[in-house]
Amino acid sequence: MKLLKILFLLLLTFGVISSCSKSETKRKRISVTIVPQKYFAEKIAGDKYEINLMVPAGSSPESYDPSPSTLIDLGKSEAYFMIGKIGFEIVWADKLKSNYPDLKFFDNSKNIEFIETNEHECSHEDDHHHEGVDPHIWMSPNNALVISKNMLDAFIDLDPSNKDYYISNYNALAAEIESMKLKIDSIMGTVSNKSFVIYHPSLTYFAKDYNLNQLSIENDGKEPSAMSLKNIINEIKDEGTSVVFIQEEFDKKNAEVIANEIGGKVVTINPLSYNWSGEMIKTANALSQN
Repeated sequence: MKLLKILFLLLLTFGVISSCSKSETKRKRISVTIVPQKYFAEKIAGDKYEINLMVPAGSSPESYDPSPSTLIDLGKSEAYFMIGKIGFEIVWADKLKSNYPDLKFFDNSKNIEFIETNEHECSHEDDHHHEGVDPHIWMSPNNALVISKNMLDAFIDLDPSNKDYYISNYNALAAEIESMKLKIDSIMGTVSNKSFVIYHPSLTYFAKDYNLNQLSIENDGKEPSAMSLKNIINEIKDEGTSVVFIQEEFDKKNAEVIANEIGGKVVTINPLSYNWSGEMIKTANALSQN
């Protein structure tokens, strides 16, 4: 009995010590808006920060409203990294800044020139929209380097004592992006048809990088009418393109109609994938078959 009591006390003591150790080594936290940001942030932060995601995977950052648990996690963060002009941030940024006055806000889109578009993702209830620009700035190797550098500066601002650590991680990430960019440059060098079709125009910045013509099926954020669809098909036939891109969350019906009419195929892409590098290469490969 005495031996059991000693073992119990030892286990209890060990548990207390372990608990203290965990609390002492618990990582600090920052929050980001979308999944691709988490990819970049985790590469730079390493084991120094836990990255909290405001818009969970599979949710639309244009129409998502944060859950109570998401807001609680934000309150435990040292900072919030924003991606720019995406619907969630446009609707919630001022509210979050007001409710969390001690939270530091960093704009990862700093020094990136947004491209104006006629597309508006509108919700009559919540007024989620693109504010006249394409927010998908991360769908470009060139922009990814800028986003990553902005993150590096933010981490150094938050934790200057680990500056060299963050710079080392950033350099590794920048090398990865540059390597991927070289692969895409090589793939895109074989592309003769500079036009491609996409349901929702999420490749605007990729198209700018490689001097491509993006033809959007959507008209002002709405599905095309029968007449508009006919005109789109005629324009696509004139361009001679054979690939129709569509994001995972959209209905494929109109994309499939167009693909059948032009003798092409539908390619599903996910601009919100955590596998950012893989998604960029996949997109380039699909365009090379256009």
